[in-house]
Amino acid sequence: MGAPFFWTLSMTTTSASASIADRPMLAITMMVAFCVLAPLGDGLAKLLIVAISVMQIMLVRHIAYPVLLLPIMWARGQSLAMSRKMFGFALLRTVLQMAAMGMMILSLRYLPLADAIAIIYVLPFITLLLGHYVLSEEVGARRLIACIVGFFGTMLVVQPRFAEVGLVALLPLGSALSIAFFLLVTRFIAKDADPVALQTVTGLAGTPVFAAIILFVPGFEWQAMTGTQWAILLGASLIGTVTHLLLTWAMRYAPSATLAPVQYLEIPFATLIGFMLFSEYPNGLAAVGILITLASGLYLLHRERTLAQIAP
Repeated sequence: MGAPFFWTLSMTTTSASASIADRPMLAITMMVAFCVLAPLGDGLAKLLIVAISVMQIMLVRHIAYPVLLLPIMWARGQSLAMSRKMFGFALLRTVLQMAAMGMMILSLRYLPLADAIAIIYVLPFITLLLGHYVLSEEVGARRLIACIVGFFGTMLVVQPRFAEVGLVALLPLGSALSIAFFLLVTRFIAKDADPVALQTVTGLAGTPVFAAIILFVPGFEWQAMTGTQWAILLGASLIGTVTHLLLTWAMRYAPSATLAPVQYLEIPFATLIGFMLFSEYPNGLAAVGILITLASGLYLLHRERTLAQIAP
């Protein structure tokens, strides 16, 4: 996308944001829930990636979106009808989500869960910059400091992986960039589009893409799965559906500058899940980094709660 696209986003975000009032504490609560559940879904995917292809995991996860969400939409009397402009943004969001998810799951074949997620957490810096320069969101010195402190903690968590696995270590960085633009588009349209409808469109658009890859691209053929593998994959798909809804709802109620530092909380949860599922645990330096990351996230929670209490 070129500059006119981003200029349009910047110029129109005020009107898009006016339809639903921001509720920062609700948004932060949803983001914390996302930070707990997202690494669990990634951990379940990591259990499978050694046996089946990333495309197979992606296909089942995208089928799960409409299977789980269409009944909810019908029960609420909703439809998938969107304006042409909104549908275009929904498709762009789908492509970005597919790219981010694919690179993340593939990286788990080679990297420990906590390391892969820690590398991704250049994301809050990208999110803050995009939110400030594209959506004209206020960042503020304290939010920026919270991000810097959290990023410092992240650097302590990240172990030198480039020498061990080569360019594969860049996959989480590519995922982070895709997620940043995904969040940008999500923030822009979330107040005017229902999160359930958005995620349903993602599933309906992504399913034929991954099905075609599995059918026609050598090396990605469907692999038979055991009952246990099916249970793990379906569990990961359910968690993936819930986490993307939580993320979209969070972006609906708070600017990216508010949510960016909270995202660092995913790292300690990823470390815990990595230890429980794969016996991966951080060394002493990484443990210090996790504590610093937690402190920066808790500081932001305290600050936003204080601001919410004094706001008129």
